[in-house]
Amino acid sequence: MTGRLAGKVALVTGSASGIGAATARALDEAGATVVVNSFRSVQAGEALASQLESACYVQADIGNEADARRLVATAIERFGRLDILVNNAGTTVKIPHRDLDAVTADVWHEILSVNVIGTWNVTAAAVPHLRESGDGCIVIVSSLAGVRPTGSSIPYAVSKAALNHMTLLLANVLGPEIRVNAVAPGLVDTPWTAEWELERAFVQKMAPLARSATPEEIAEAVIGLAQSRHQTGTITIIDGGLHLK
Repeated sequence: MTGRLAGKVALVTGSASGIGAATARALDEAGATVVVNSFRSVQAGEALASQLESACYVQADIGNEADARRLVATAIERFGRLDILVNNAGTTVKIPHRDLDAVTADVWHEILSVNVIGTWNVTAAAVPHLRESGDGCIVIVSSLAGVRPTGSSIPYAVSKAALNHMTLLLANVLGPEIRVNAVAPGLVDTPWTAEWELERAFVQKMAPLARSATPEEIAEAVIGLAQSRHQTGTITIIDGGLHLK
């Protein structure tokens, strides 16, 4: 296989659909071997892996530490190395920010256990192998909601703000062997947001580029960070310029 990332092995969490699936395809097109992962969407994950040139699928709940470690261990067992980790898996609950009563402890636990603790679980398991790579790279899929007071719910926004700071902290301690960066998308057209017509209309009206993003456009940025050899500790906002308003 030839390509910009030929010989590299990449693990993409939450990659059965949306941004994760687009990233897995982009990595495959760039020549990387890809480990596809999901927790619930097993058939979709298996189907995607079967369509890629060199890939496997691993079902795992990253919020469970043992599952996260098994996910990374399986990647090493199958392919012998790990060069790129894309922490994409996440969850949310759509709650208006003013509706404080709807934000229960269970909502906080559900979102933080996947978005923050899950990302940490996979990262901690992957770091020794990324160090061995000699050119290890972590890309965290955050959100504009972690930068500005927006997003599908307050717990979701807080979780993404935590990921942004985790990106900076990890970049500071994992160099020079491992680069750590994040992408912070605004509204992206995924199955999850298919019915978010009000939000989509707002973006079309306010953002300089006048539209929401496609998963493939976010994947382009992830691939760019994976190849940017002197870039670490950055959070790249991809929102069509909405943050300017």
